[in-house]
Amino acid sequence: MDIEFTEEEKMLQDMVGRLAREKIAPMLPELNKQDTFSPELLDLLKKNGLLAILVPEEFGGPGGGVVSACIVGEELSKVYPSALAILGGHYLATEFIAVGGSKEIHEKYLTRISEGYTLVTTSLTEPEAGSDAAAIKTRAIRDGDYYVINGVKQFTSNAGVAELHCTFAVTDPEKGYGGISAFIVESDTDGLIVGKVEDMMGMRGVHSAQLIYEDVRVSKDNMVGPEGKGFYIAMEGFDHSRPIIGAQAVGLAQGAFDHAVRYAKERVTFGKPIAQHQAIQFMLADMATQIEAARALVYKTAVMCDTKAKDASKFASMSKYFASDMAMKVTTDAVQIFGGYGYMKDYPVESFMRDAKLTQLYDGTNQIHRMVVVSNILK
Repeated sequence: MDIEFTEEEKMLQDMVGRLAREKIAPMLPELNKQDTFSPELLDLLKKNGLLAILVPEEFGGPGGGVVSACIVGEELSKVYPSALAILGGHYLATEFIAVGGSKEIHEKYLTRISEGYTLVTTSLTEPEAGSDAAAIKTRAIRDGDYYVINGVKQFTSNAGVAELHCTFAVTDPEKGYGGISAFIVESDTDGLIVGKVEDMMGMRGVHSAQLIYEDVRVSKDNMVGPEGKGFYIAMEGFDHSRPIIGAQAVGLAQGAFDHAVRYAKERVTFGKPIAQHQAIQFMLADMATQIEAARALVYKTAVMCDTKAKDASKFASMSKYFASDMAMKVTTDAVQIFGGYGYMKDYPVESFMRDAKLTQLYDGTNQIHRMVVVSNILK
């Protein structure tokens, strides 16, 4: 299956690549040192229209699909994977709204997102419900024209900085996953509290925090889709977000690989650059091959998602776990090529290795995705 970018996609790739290299790269020393959410970075992403990528044209967006989002993810992640981690939750929530929202919700919220200055996040994961999304306990109880939400969400990217939260809660506990509904909650709603901000191993600069819902009242008009359809909306959205995580993994692996190649050409041992030692050459060959294999699978999957291909869900899981496992391997090898220097924060590859680990964990652990693939095979 040959994948050829359209002229618009090539222009997007060039624009985001230059943005990452010319604007974001100079910010890295400060971003990595402070490990705090950067309003300046978010403003840069907003001004370049990257928040609106997935908004349909009828609501003022560019009408980009999963391929476009993967291009953004890969190019940003070659330089600063955290930038895509910020956009990832936003893209997922945008998908939820687009997939399940009513005409009124589309007009109200997709239009705001299309303007490029509204950040949305996904509020789904809980302390005891991660990959098992159907196990959430946050409750939404109907009270006239409102729902009252109580519960705690965990690891919510952009919590405290996003304007909108796509929140999943149980409306009918007797129906299991068929009793989960989705709501749009505005950040200034009474009772919505930002709890503990996580101190993460990697993806520094991403504001991941606990969200506490204490009698949060949300209009019934802010329900995304019919009552009880939240789980199905989530699963369809995740099918589209997983290749984007795969693209993030490809991008950060490529970034680490590029640093490793440059270093191997410069570092001299036993009278010659280490790039001339066969042991290093074989490592570089394997790394390059693994990156290309993952890239091909990711973009094939993205096309399948955009064309609503039958096996898109299976390939979404394949691309996510294959690319993230590859990224962990390639970034670890990049550190090895740098030797002792690779373990030092003065050099960039240790950061890529720490970032790679998260791609194996979020949007469902890789063990869960293997289960998804097998269940599709055995149907």
